[in-house]
Amino acid sequence: MEPDLIAYEQQKEEISTLSNPDLYHGQHKPTDGAIQRMVKDVNKQIDKRSKFSRRRRFDHEADIDYINERNMKFNKKLERFYGEYTAEIKQNLERVVLLFEHLLY
Repeated sequence: MEPDLIAYEQQKEEISTLSNPDLYHGQHKPTDGAIQRMVKDVNKQIDKRSKFSRRRRFDHEADIDYINERNMKFNKKLERFYGEYTAEIKQNLERVVLLFEHLLY
């Protein structure tokens, strides 16, 4: 939104001619045109925000190791920071699970 510099300069001149400019504080009333420009700009921003959305991909083949969305994000963060250190432990656990499944069935 562009400011109306001409109106600003006029208002600044009016205030400078007052004997005590501090009394003018809080007395400003915006014009109808300025209010309409503000409403138009806000509506334009709302329309722009409503059109923006990012589609997040969901991987159906990924292992589900979370109980809710917050836990899923936390697990991804843990994997990002500690994944290389825990890869061997995860592989060993998978082998043990497969061994027990094989023995049970």
